Amino acid sequence: MAEYLKVRPDNPEPRSIKRAAEVLREGGIIIYPTDSTYAIGCQIGNKRSLERIRALRRLGQKHAFTLMCADLSELSNYALVSNVAYRILKSHTPGPFTFLLKATPEVPRRLQHPKRKTIGLRIPESNILQSLILSNGEPIMSTSLILAEQTVALSDPRDFRTKLKSLVDLIIDGGVCGQQPTTVIDFTGNSPELVRAGCGASPLFKEY
Repeated sequence: MAEYLKVRPDNPEPRSIKRAAEVLREGGIIIYPTDSTYAIGCQIGNKRSLERIRALRRLGQKHAFTLMCADLSELSNYALVSNVAYRILKSHTPGPFTFLLKATPEVPRRLQHPKRKTIGLRIPESNILQSLILSNGEPIMSTSLILAEQTVALSDPRDFRTKLKSLVDLIIDGGVCGQQPTTVIDFTGNSPELVRAGCGASPLFKEY
């Protein structure tokens, strides 16, 4: 049965954040709010937890997970960031954007795109999630909370608490989230490419 923590989004209680980080480090999977939708995540290197998330969401082996990072410094440990990419990231983070970048050796191969060796990364604008990442001590491996029979992410804990309480280890209730996904920008080619328009305002690449 999942632990359930009601957390203030503007001023998260340290005790609740500490407990959620402990569950992550113990190998648990948790649900938490972001600046776009609710998400589900686990520790980067925990293969068993990763497979639990795949089973819960009925994901294939090629599904791309995202690393939730605290800041640009942490992100740079897991991705190769060009000068152009750095300028765009600096001006659009924290925020609801996912950046596709070439992965460094710090990223487990099972999280990388099998052919392109890329990884998606985020620096979220969420007090709860930022506090959780810092307490965890490393990025969180994450994916949107979209169940197999649905096309949009779940946004209200009242709708999924009962359904998922036996499938995850902890739920952070930070109130109702949105359902629109992040804006996705690909930096792996010769120039930045907008892959998906989402809740983050699309950058004007010519400015960079």
